[in-house]
Amino acid sequence: MYRFIFLSFFPRHFRLLLTSPSWSAEKGKPPVFLKNQLKIYMGQKNPVEEALVLLRARLCSPNFMFTLFLDSPDSNYSKLKYILSSSVTEACNNSLLLLGPRGCGKIAVLDLVLQDLLKEYPDMISVINLNGLLHSDDNCAVKEIARQLCLQHELVFSKMASYDDNSQFIIAMLQECGLAHKTLIFVLDEFDLFAQGKQRLLYSLLDAMQSVTSQAVVIGVSCRLDADQLLEKRVRSRFSHRKLLFLPPSKDDLQRIFEHILLLPEDSGLPYEYVADFNSKLNNMLIDKKFKEIVEKLFNSDSTFNHIVRFLFSALCHMDLKSGFLSLENFRTALSSIETQAKLESLKDCSILELYILVCMKRLEVKEKETCNFNSIMKEYKNIHESFQTPDYYARNVCLRAFEHLLQRELISFLDNRSSGQSIEFRPVKLLISWQELHQGLKQYRSCPAVLFKLMDREG
Repeated sequence: MYRFIFLSFFPRHFRLLLTSPSWSAEKGKPPVFLKNQLKIYMGQKNPVEEALVLLRARLCSPNFMFTLFLDSPDSNYSKLKYILSSSVTEACNNSLLLLGPRGCGKIAVLDLVLQDLLKEYPDMISVINLNGLLHSDDNCAVKEIARQLCLQHELVFSKMASYDDNSQFIIAMLQECGLAHKTLIFVLDEFDLFAQGKQRLLYSLLDAMQSVTSQAVVIGVSCRLDADQLLEKRVRSRFSHRKLLFLPPSKDDLQRIFEHILLLPEDSGLPYEYVADFNSKLNNMLIDKKFKEIVEKLFNSDSTFNHIVRFLFSALCHMDLKSGFLSLENFRTALSSIETQAKLESLKDCSILELYILVCMKRLEVKEKETCNFNSIMKEYKNIHESFQTPDYYARNVCLRAFEHLLQRELISFLDNRSSGQSIEFRPVKLLISWQELHQGLKQYRSCPAVLFKLMDREG
């Protein structure tokens, strides 16, 4: 049947393979290497690929991870939704701050809450989004607010309107929305940038909210925990000092997050046997001691939600498509691939002269020199040049600038500050990078001189 009926539907190279002698009509089955392709053309997709698409879609969704905490009454989602829903239903003004480190889900949780409120009260909410990186200038911010209000209420926006015209329009819209029992929600991302300068925008919004006819909520989002202390006295007196603190997940939350994201649902349309095997192997791995050690390293390095997403996405990229299951080695490889090594990153931007200085310091360290300063490094540098006749030989003043650059990069440092009044050429220094890190950095450096590898291998 495959040979004669469906032959015209396959590309030319598949037609040649299907009609080749290796696949005889007596066998009636395609070769093993064509099975997956045949399934795709026949409408039967590979369950492993479908599972990967499902898991990657979860990781790419900015809000899916936080749906795990929707049912908890103590979660920031529940607290934020209660504050905003009460402001909408009771027609009262409000202001609050969402504070916490970057990557902890402030915007994601806020988006989830706003999506739910827009479904519950579709005609009672209007959301205005501003970002301090784009709209920290008062004139730009007021114009952007007026533009979004005109867009949402089908009004004509004038690009030529002045700051006073736009301010009066915003105040008028606040009053009209209040009379229509509609709440304006202002989301100010990077709130601390709005708190710079004269703070006219914040004062205008908060002052307009003092009116009985207005109905609005101002939500500030910032990674600075002291964002409210940046406000002027006149602005702070009008701000209702509500704050929600967002923190990275705990170790127990990490386990729940892994299960929430990686376990396949039974109603996903995938074969039941494959889903059961996949979930069984995953659950066994999650309670394995070796996996918990990997999670411990992840937690100690960076446990923010953004870092967790990168870690899981990298693990999925290393999953073996033949077996179709996640393994412990996938997560171990993912952890090593996303770990940031500051010293190695700094070495990538070093000049060749700076690499010479680092290798000279390492050679002096191996020779057990008690003290090492710029003068002793220059002597070692000269010895290397004379021994290997290297073309990379620079003047003393150029080497001194490279030496100072290494100090700024904190790849080397002074031994103490007691001789701070002494000339930089005579002050003792120490190396802040290990032999393994330096050797690995030289390997990753694209145009590293061969003589440096010889010197490092000799000292190693």
